[in-house]
Amino acid sequence: MVATYTTGTFANISLRNKAFYANQDLFKSKLLSKKSKLRMYQTLVRPVVTYACETWVLKENIKSKLRVYERKVLRRIYGPIKESDGTWQTKSNDELNRLIGNKNIINYIKAQRLAWFGHVHHTPDKSMVKKKVYERAPALTRSLGRPKNRWEDDVKSDITKMKITNWKECIRNRPKWKEFVEKAKTSLKL
Repeated sequence: MVATYTTGTFANISLRNKAFYANQDLFKSKLLSKKSKLRMYQTLVRPVVTYACETWVLKENIKSKLRVYERKVLRRIYGPIKESDGTWQTKSNDELNRLIGNKNIINYIKAQRLAWFGHVHHTPDKSMVKKKVYERAPALTRSLGRPKNRWEDDVKSDITKMKITNWKECIRNRPKWKEFVEKAKTSLKL
């Protein structure tokens, strides 16, 4: 069974805030460079926020919350800009995205999911991991409305957006698959 982000949303929100505010003095410090602060965010805070992200089914509202959170942290790291007329202006979303080289949290999560997808497909058919990922409980009655997006559908959608045509062969070629995963971290298509 693949988990969704919403199963632990409230716990995750408090954990990500704790991860950031526990290090807030370091992010405010004038002694550390912006590059060091960005590295700290990527190594200390982001792993807490994205814990078990390989199994998440990302919905638009969750993507939006994660983007807002990341921008809040990045604005704290890069700070405002003093204009020539003496006013202070915060960096725009596009400026922040350019500063981090499009390596935003959503692309990071999608790259992690692609790596996990490759790992799952490398395992034998009878392995516990593969059984749990593709296990579907028989439903006696289907709920009204459109069926919920599954993890596998979400990952295959990412593969299609990256224009990977024969992904089964690419997964067998581990260096090539790793190259696709690395490309996903900075992809504008995802």
